[in-house]
Amino acid sequence: MDEVSRLTDLLNKKAKLAAMLAPSFPVVYEYPQIIGRLKQLGFLYVVEVAAGAKKTNEAVLTLLQDNPQSRFITSPCPSFVRLIRAKYPQLLQYLALQADSPMAATARIVKEKFPDCSPVFVGPCVAKKFESSEDYPELNILVLTYKELDMVFDAFHVGEAAAQAGDGFDVTGQTTRIYPIDGGLTESSGVRNILKDEEIRIVSGWKNCEAALLEFERNLKIRLLDILFCEGGCINGPGIASVLSPDDRKKKVLEFSAKRDL
Repeated sequence: MDEVSRLTDLLNKKAKLAAMLAPSFPVVYEYPQIIGRLKQLGFLYVVEVAAGAKKTNEAVLTLLQDNPQSRFITSPCPSFVRLIRAKYPQLLQYLALQADSPMAATARIVKEKFPDCSPVFVGPCVAKKFESSEDYPELNILVLTYKELDMVFDAFHVGEAAAQAGDGFDVTGQTTRIYPIDGGLTESSGVRNILKDEEIRIVSGWKNCEAALLEFERNLKIRLLDILFCEGGCINGPGIASVLSPDDRKKKVLEFSAKRDL
């Protein structure tokens, strides 16, 4: 059964569900209307995955501080992790796998705060499906892209106009809402307070990955490689259907991140 069918079945059965909305959502949905739509669909809670990203940041900072000579490649991006496993196994030792991805960290938050609910991740990344089933099977996360969520909205006739504005997120993560933009981890985590500029590399786009990995191998001064597989970051993931340019997508995320009354 595909993910759309699985979610449809769960909603029809009135299962207790918590939606975990990835921080790229402003590219495709208006806030707070999207909260109302998800709750009208049948979700009991809506959690901001940016909340989990804060946990990821804390773990990365701890790794860097506790291991002052160590070097890390950040691993919130499942496509990039799989590239390392398939083509660059010699670099597996540098993956910061001790830090949960934002999706996994958010699922743990859901299980702690809403133990009766099953976590449903909604975001721009198809590879998150593999991350859920292969890397975190114990968390039992159902993963849908924004495109797939729109199919479910259509099936249940939950349109933008029909939904009320709704309340805000049940769990928020305001300081990490820039996560889906390239460099989002670096700029939201505070690593610049403990690392020099020459010790950090920010890279996005699959065409740039190989060169970045070769530089990481050669240049031992680089302690943190903050890398995302999609050009410009998760805002350009394949699970997004949008006519907006990459710059306009980035602007949407930054504008939402700048709001302080949510």
